[in-house]
Amino acid sequence: MGFRKIKISDIVPGYIFLIGTLFIFSVSANGQSDKKFIRKGNKAYEKNKFPESEISYRKAINKNKQSGEAGFNIGDALYKQNKFEEAGKQFSENVTVQEDKKKKSEAFYNLGNSLLKANKLNESIEAYKSSLKLQPNNKETKYNLAYAQDMIKKQQEQQKKQQQDKDKKNEDKNKNKDTNKDQKDSKDQQNSKNKDSQDKKDQEQNKDQNNQNHQQQQKGISKDDAQRLLNSIANDEKKVQEKVKLAKASKSKIRVVKNW
Repeated sequence: MGFRKIKISDIVPGYIFLIGTLFIFSVSANGQSDKKFIRKGNKAYEKNKFPESEISYRKAINKNKQSGEAGFNIGDALYKQNKFEEAGKQFSENVTVQEDKKKKSEAFYNLGNSLLKANKLNESIEAYKSSLKLQPNNKETKYNLAYAQDMIKKQQEQQKKQQQDKDKKNEDKNKNKDTNKDQKDSKDQQNSKNKDSQDKKDQEQNKDQNNQNHQQQQKGISKDDAQRLLNSIANDEKKVQEKVKLAKASKSKIRVVKNW
């Protein structure tokens, strides 16, 4: 029973190493049926027929529930179909059934890759660390661990910058709000000052008008008023004279009867 390494670079080409191990077996007398499906799945996998390879691996695990090899390869096939959540779950389960130290390390390694692709950076780092505890000198695992840690650092820096930009935006907003408030207060003060000035001006005008009226009253009636008064007096006098004439006329017409 053996295995071989497969280098895959479909996350970041040329930078990060992915799926580590696809198990290959020699035929043994016991458990031949599940190994047959594993070999069939491997052939489909090598031809990039990942859905077909998954089906064969699942048939193998149906024949042998404890087959760590079939479970591991199912995870590989899921990963190649971009089903990273499912692949991570499969590798997580596979870790518990692997007894060989090297195979368990590879399961942790692929678990870390699946979590990394699912953007679960902290979990992927823990998986890589678990893999390194079993294989401390694995350069690929060290490389992927450093890559995940660098991604977290960049995310933190980006979040920090976004928070700083947000704080600055709020600060500028509050500053503009204070400036507008000061401008409004200044405008209100100017309007109040203008109103007081206008009120004062109106009071002075009213005072001047009252003074003029008072002065005119002290000087006496105007020429027009005096003329109207004279005309009124003349009319009254004329009416009186007419009444007197009427009274005399009436008296002259009365005949006096003498008593003999």
